[in-house]
Amino acid sequence: MKFVDQVQIEVEAGNGGDGCLSFRREKYIPRGGPDGGDGGEGGNIYLQADQRVNTLVDFRFKRAFKARNGHPGEGRNKTGKSADDLFVKVPIGTLAYDKYTGDLIGDLVSQGSTILIAKGGHSGQGNARFKTSVNRAPRKTTTGGKGERRELNLELKLLADVGLLGLPNAGKSSLISKSSSARPKISDYPFTTLSPGLGVVRISDIQSFVMADIPGIIEGASEGAGLGLQFLKHLERTRLLLHVIDISEVDEGQFWRERYAVIINEIGRYSKVLANKPCWVVMNKIDLVDQTIVALFEEKLRREGCKLPIFSVSAVTGEGLRQLLEDIAKWFDEEPERK
Repeated sequence: MKFVDQVQIEVEAGNGGDGCLSFRREKYIPRGGPDGGDGGEGGNIYLQADQRVNTLVDFRFKRAFKARNGHPGEGRNKTGKSADDLFVKVPIGTLAYDKYTGDLIGDLVSQGSTILIAKGGHSGQGNARFKTSVNRAPRKTTTGGKGERRELNLELKLLADVGLLGLPNAGKSSLISKSSSARPKISDYPFTTLSPGLGVVRISDIQSFVMADIPGIIEGASEGAGLGLQFLKHLERTRLLLHVIDISEVDEGQFWRERYAVIINEIGRYSKVLANKPCWVVMNKIDLVDQTIVALFEEKLRREGCKLPIFSVSAVTGEGLRQLLEDIAKWFDEEPERK
């Protein structure tokens, strides 16, 4: 399924039913009086978060949504039937914005949460409503109100506890595959990850967290190069970032500039909020190098001013991975309010 995280839709709520003009007509009851009923309410339109929906791709094929109109009133004081509300299903984590003002209408962050995006028209009044002591036979009615019509921008931001950052081919997909039930595409060439992915990491029967992987970031991403930048918004809700670095096939001189600083610089240009999130460094592929190289690169990071926690793992063999995941779970327990 193609991953889509931004779409535009049009919604139009139902019109209210018109009020009825009617007079009671029965044998032996002269001047029966007005008995026109009110119309029904127009249907509202809601966005509803549904965990069974994973992407906004369906809105590429259906962009217009219209609720039904309320039924008109009838004689004998019969009120018209109100229209059913229309619930449009969207993924959890969807934000709705007004297309023209840019105002945020709502943020759907939990299963079943709903927001009203278009209100149905009010019901019209029948002539029975206008009967008075001085006007026994009113011929006045009102029409139903028009349903609200809006154009919206929908944006999906995945909900995850941990987000993976890194250059292409750093081993992020291997790490999330080894840590969780997620099965992303893995290969020995760059850009195998073309869309964000989620995986649930289970530490124990009662302890788990969600990890998100996005395409690799390259130098110049903040100016539109590569794929990663357009998906960085999916990391904005995370509590902790893991900066995954491939320490194989690189010398000490390249390590700082090409494996670390480029990502830090691009994240800073993209968003100060994201740049200030808690972040840990994960040196990956230690199975391909000698332990002295691992120690050398960690020392290099410290010399260059990196004060972040540093971990050494192999996503292929699993070495060091369990300790990393347990430390993440412990960090969440100790800092539950940190975002």
